Amino acid sequence: MSDEKWVNLGAIEPLKAQSLQEIMVGKIKLAVTFLNGSFNAVSGVCNHVGGPLGKGRLDGEYIVCPWHNWKFHCRTGLGEPGYEEDAVPRHDTKIVNGDLWVNMKPASKRMRKPHAPHPLARKVERNDGPVRLVGISTTAMDAANPRYSTSDALLEYAIQHAKDHLGIETRLIRLNDLKFRHCEGYYSKSSHACTWPCSITQMDRTDQLDQVYEALVHWADVFIVSTPIRWGSAGSLYYKMIERMNSIQNQITIANRVLLHRKVAAFIITGGQDNIQAVAGQMLGFFSELGCHMPPFPYIAHSRGWSAEDMERNVQYVMDSTELRDGAADLVGRAVELARTLLAGEHGQARTTRGGRKAHQLDVKAQI
Repeated sequence: MSDEKWVNLGAIEPLKAQSLQEIMVGKIKLAVTFLNGSFNAVSGVCNHVGGPLGKGRLDGEYIVCPWHNWKFHCRTGLGEPGYEEDAVPRHDTKIVNGDLWVNMKPASKRMRKPHAPHPLARKVERNDGPVRLVGISTTAMDAANPRYSTSDALLEYAIQHAKDHLGIETRLIRLNDLKFRHCEGYYSKSSHACTWPCSITQMDRTDQLDQVYEALVHWADVFIVSTPIRWGSAGSLYYKMIERMNSIQNQITIANRVLLHRKVAAFIITGGQDNIQAVAGQMLGFFSELGCHMPPFPYIAHSRGWSAEDMERNVQYVMDSTELRDGAADLVGRAVELARTLLAGEHGQARTTRGGRKAHQLDVKAQI
């Protein structure tokens, strides 16, 4: 008895209008191509993270997944040269009386070449040891001709105080020293296209934001993030970083998976212009949405206001200010104290009730 299962996809003339299209047969996605006068069909589900191949594009005879650009041959289903061991099922087609028919029994099997998991994909577990603090500087400057940065100076003082007086491990990451790509909007293609680890980090071994991900998710208990004020907002490198950190936040909203447990965040904000509270509000809102805790009075800040354009005097003020250095030391002290309290508490993390949270489906069915 034949186990073939032929299904009529419809008249061929309308189907010829698109060189690549997604066609659903029940709940099964097909990527159907019309190229060089012939029809072909392969599975419409990408091997990577399930992207819709039929909604992608053609590169010669290869279907390019719209999510992360994986390629599969439109006739054979094999991956692009060098990646043939990654293949999607192909389906036989035929034309009968002007209609296109497809055999829903695959003519080949899905093959997935084993890929070693990215180091960041490991289970999030805190190793034993003292409290660990990472300072993240978001100040941008000409690295070949460095200048004095007030936010950097206070961050360095806070880290040194933590190392010398609080008995903790510390790291300093300067975003200005890292080469990393801007967020390229995978989330804008589909919420499920934004992955953990970040899609860019997985695809580009030269992208150095993995150092930030490693520190925030796997290593540190305390984050101290410093930023200048630029036109009433945080610095551009700060926003470049947090746009890429959508890969962390997206795990919460889409997968109900919180990556940051018992983490404490605090901030240092300085600039020649005002708007400190708005900058702080954004930073507090973003890091709280990642699951971070905040110490009492979670930031220190300094600004000389809108009319103060004599920046050299502002720099000298910060250099000479004992109060600001004491404030930085106390800030890190409050953050470390909270981290110790959290780490001494009950292990495990109760799931957050989804009702009323971002991405919770109230009256609309989730479209998956």
